[in-house]
Amino acid sequence: MSPAPLEAPDFAAADAFVWHVEPDRLVPVPKVNRIDMSLLVGINRSRDTLLENTRQFAKGLPANNALLWGSRGMGKSSLVKAVHAAVRAEGAPLKIVELQREDLTSVGRLLGLLRDAEERFLLFCDDLSFSHDDQHYKSLKAVLDGGIEGRPENVVFYATSNRRHLMPRDMIENERSTAISPSEATEEKVSLSDRFGLWLGFHPCDQDEYLTMIRGYCNAYGVEIDDATLRAEAIEWQATRGARSGRVAWQYFTDLAGRRGVPVAL
Repeated sequence: MSPAPLEAPDFAAADAFVWHVEPDRLVPVPKVNRIDMSLLVGINRSRDTLLENTRQFAKGLPANNALLWGSRGMGKSSLVKAVHAAVRAEGAPLKIVELQREDLTSVGRLLGLLRDAEERFLLFCDDLSFSHDDQHYKSLKAVLDGGIEGRPENVVFYATSNRRHLMPRDMIENERSTAISPSEATEEKVSLSDRFGLWLGFHPCDQDEYLTMIRGYCNAYGVEIDDATLRAEAIEWQATRGARSGRVAWQYFTDLAGRRGVPVAL
């Protein structure tokens, strides 16, 4: 009556995989959606720290789990994918596996599958956050730091989030004001983020960095535009969006490339 044990996939089939459940399976990703690390502007310190941590892990040396938190659209998930590509380009046989937040309860089964593999895996969860009644975070706590088995030696966990403690600030404050033991309730909620050895902050870019991002995209993909026109259009674009970020810069560039008839292949 029980389902058959999950067979180990052919990890040589791809460099990237996506974890799915019902039924459990790792699906190869032939082409990863990412941009070159040289095009990520204004995040040099986070870039260097994450790159060095990933290199250590790929070499079989000790490495930390990493939480990339901060402003939306500033390259958190792009950096994880770019770092993976950079380490792969250096000759390390590192695989990346994407795990959806909704599937965190199955992370134990996924790690059981990866634990016995010869390859090393970067387990990646994008946009990780939790609401007040969300218990998914408990599935992850023991995996990151604690539990009998703990995290496999050949797996490191990277997550991105807009929230430093992965939960809304008002939720933490409500725990302090209404719980019978405020400190214990708060500790329970923020203890997950404490299990990440690296906290890398991403902050809003200024106008010069925003324009530098767009110019870098133009140079990389061969879109010709003079500085005055680019500046005027890009500033108008970000004003209509009410925000300035790497994502907004890419959206303007996509529009510009389309108007200029230049295909953009990631």
